[in-house]
This record gives sequence, C-alpha cells and structure tokens, in this order.
Amino acid sequence: MKLLAKVSFLGFITLLSVIYTVPTFFPNCAKHPIFKYFNAQPTPLGLDLKGGASVLLEVDLESANKSYLQRLAQSTRQFLRAEKVSAKFIQIQGNSLLIGSEKSFADSVQKALGRGIHITYDEQQSCFVATPSGAIFEEQQSMLVEQSIGIVGRRIDESGTKEANILRQGFNRFLVQVPGLADTTHLLSLIGRTAQLNFHLFASKSSAFGSLKIPDANQKNTMYSLQPLPDVAGDMLVDAQPSFDDNGQPAVSFRLNAIGARKFGEVTKKNIGKPFAIVLDKKVISAPVIQSAITGGSGIISGHFTTAEARQLAILLRSGALPADLKILEESTVGPDLGSDSITLGKNATLVSIAILFIFVWVVYGALFGTVANASLALNLSLLISVMSILEATLTLPGIAGIALTLGMAVDANVLIYERIKEELALGNTLQKSLKAGFKRAIATIVDSNVTTLLGAFFLYQFGSGPVRGFAISLSLGIILSMFTAITLTRIMLQIALRNKSC
Repeated sequence: MKLLAKVSFLGFITLLSVIYTVPTFFPNCAKHPIFKYFNAQPTPLGLDLKGGASVLLEVDLESANKSYLQRLAQSTRQFLRAEKVSAKFIQIQGNSLLIGSEKSFADSVQKALGRGIHITYDEQQSCFVATPSGAIFEEQQSMLVEQSIGIVGRRIDESGTKEANILRQGFNRFLVQVPGLADTTHLLSLIGRTAQLNFHLFASKSSAFGSLKIPDANQKNTMYSLQPLPDVAGDMLVDAQPSFDDNGQPAVSFRLNAIGARKFGEVTKKNIGKPFAIVLDKKVISAPVIQSAITGGSGIISGHFTTAEARQLAILLRSGALPADLKILEESTVGPDLGSDSITLGKNATLVSIAILFIFVWVVYGALFGTVANASLALNLSLLISVMSILEATLTLPGIAGIALTLGMAVDANVLIYERIKEELALGNTLQKSLKAGFKRAIATIVDSNVTTLLGAFFLYQFGSGPVRGFAISLSLGIILSMFTAITLTRIMLQIALRNKSC
C-alpha cells in the first residue's frame, strides 16, 4: 500500500506537469477541453521573445512641482480654516505659494506649512510668500516619479495585460515594455493621460482674485470660472465602472470613500441650485446644477463618451490620477521576427545542453541509475515550465539561460546523492541501506549549496531589472524544484526500480 501511494503521488505530479507544460510548446492545445479544465495556458513570453511595444517616458518636473504646491495649498487652507485664521486667497506663483493673510498670523502660517518652507511677508500684496527648499522639491519629485510608475503599472494591469515590464531609468525617466503589442497607439492612450478628476464649485462674481479658468471639453470657446481648489478631490475616489446614464448613453459610475462621500454630501447640501463642475484633466466635461444633497457618495459622469471611451476612462480613474504630466521621449516596437529567432536559438541551445547532460549522466551512472536521474531531470524541467505558466511568470531569453543553468544544478544534486550511495556500497552496506544513507547524508549538502545560489538569485531579482529579473525568476524556481525532484521524486523512482533488490 505504501508503494502504491508513492506510485500514485509520482504519477499525479507527472500528469499535472505534462498538462501545464504542453501548451507552452504547442499553444493550440490550450483550446482542448482537458487543458481548459485545468486553465493551462502557454508561459507568457517577454519582449525579447514575443516582440511588442516599448515607450520611454519622462515625468515633467515642473508639473511635479506644481502638483506638490497644489496639495500644499489645499492642506494649508484646511489647517488655517481649522485654526480660524483668515486667508483671503492661496495661490501658486512660480515655485512659491501666496497666502493672503495678516502679518500677525505668521506663526500659524508657518505651522500650517511645516518645516523646510521659508516664508516672507509681501507688504504690497498683503500676503505671505512661502517657498519650499530645493531638498523638499527633490524629495517630492522622487516620490511622484515612483507614484507615476505605480499608477502606470496598475493601468496596464487593469487593461488585462499582465506581462508589462516597467524600468526606472535615471531620476525622472522610466521605460514601459509590453510584449505582444503591435503598436504604441493604444499603450500611449492608456498611460499618457493624466485622468485627474475633481469637482469644483463656480467662483462667485465677487471673488475676482484667484479664480480658475477652465475650458469646456466639448465647446473649446466656452470658459468656466471655478473655485481655485477642488471642493471634492479625485483622490477620494475608490471605484469607477463603465455604465449608462438615464438617456442610455455610455457613462462612468463612480464611488467615493467615506471622507469623500461626507464631503460630497456637505457641498451639495449647502449649494442646492448652483452648478457643480466635473473637471477631468483640466477640462469641464459636465456642469450639472445641484438639485438636492447627494449623500450616498456615488454618482455618474456623462460626457458624450463611446462605450470604449467609458471603459478606458473607468480604468484610468480606478488606477488613480497621474500626479504629474508625462513626456513621451521615445516609442518603438520590436517585431515578432526577432523574437522567433531568439526562441529558436534559445530552444536549440537548451536542447543541446539537455542532450549532453542526459548522455553524460547515462554514461557515468549506467542504465538504471542514469535513466532514473534523466527522468528526474526531465520531470524537473516540466515542473519548472508548469510553475512558470501557473504563476504567469514572463519567460525571457535570459530566463531560458536560467533554465539551462537549473538543469546543471539539478544534475549536481543527483551526482551528490549517487556518489554518497557509491561510498556506502564501498563500505559493504546493502543496496537498500546504501540508498537510505546516501539520500540522508546528501540532503544537507544539497540544501546548503542550493540555498546559497537562491540568495544570489534573490539579490539579482531585488536589485536587477528586466532581463536580469527574468533570469533570477527562472533560476530561483528551478533550484527549488530541483531540490524537490532530487530529494523526493528521485528517491521514489529509485525505490520503485529497486523494490525487489535486497542486496
């Protein structure tokens, strides 16, 4: 019964590995009901193997500075309001904030702004001039670049593409690579748009100083005069989905968080009968009149969208607004021909290395032990491709090199075990005792050598980028699986093969 359980376990592992490996080599098989049932898909290929689109982007640092100053202005206004300090206006001028307040409130203004921001008082304009230090701007710029990279990644993931590679280059540039994309048009429309959604009340006629002039999205000659700071900011949005308005036209439904819902309710309750502008990327897409208080924290944005535009806008809003403008420095596509050549060369190199390994093991350890070791190697390769397919880990050309290196590491584990068994046999022990002792004494050495390699692969992944990470992923998975196959599956196969031999 114990032997039957081992055979069943080995057969189960082998069957699963074959099911998840076959679609990688024969993609059309993924349509077969058996493979569909297990959701077995081909291993995703990287840009160097599949071809695709590549875009080099740069975060506009002036835009990043302005974004920081806008957030600083909003937080300062909220603080001064809570402290009951009068501020007639707060507006941006260059890299400074102008805060229209009395000179006696200097301490409160400094406290609202925080450290690292120098303030002076302009007697002529009766306002404070607050100028952040260069270090603060640099810190904010770095943070916004990281934030932009994260948002771009989420947008690509939301669109259904999981194999994108995003690499930071220099201080404010990053490279976006998406395998399988024929051109950059769709990619740029997805990642190049700011998608900043805000809700503004209209500026009163008396507030001539500091009002915001925003054009209508559909009528370019129409301008709106709005409050300079949003009454409800788009960063309070937690969900957005494509929908339809009351007239059956494509729209986008949105939902705000608890704070946004409460603020939205307060603003609409106090301003019934007044227009409320919905501003997307510095354009008014709609300016409905508030009919009643909206307390649910949800609503619908309509603005002459097509179904595709509504879906894309929902993706952009869900993933968050870009904190700064992005400049497109370079765009290119890699054709599938180069990928095919790389696949062919990589496949040939891997097959040759596997063949050499199999022949070497079979010659050195004979028909029985050599065949078991080679079967273990083949199963290790199948399991590696299966796990990469299940995890949707992208296979790159360096990744193929990692697979070839993994097979070498797997051979090393088998060599250690077999040499230990030969030592035990030389001491006069029986075959079964030698087998047991060989595995027991080789495990510590196998684990030790593979863990050190795993640490190296970990640091390659942590500090590397692109192809280096692809190599690290395939190497790490291969090492873990090689230890499993060498210590567990090889042992089971040998026990099955030698079950009737007692000497």
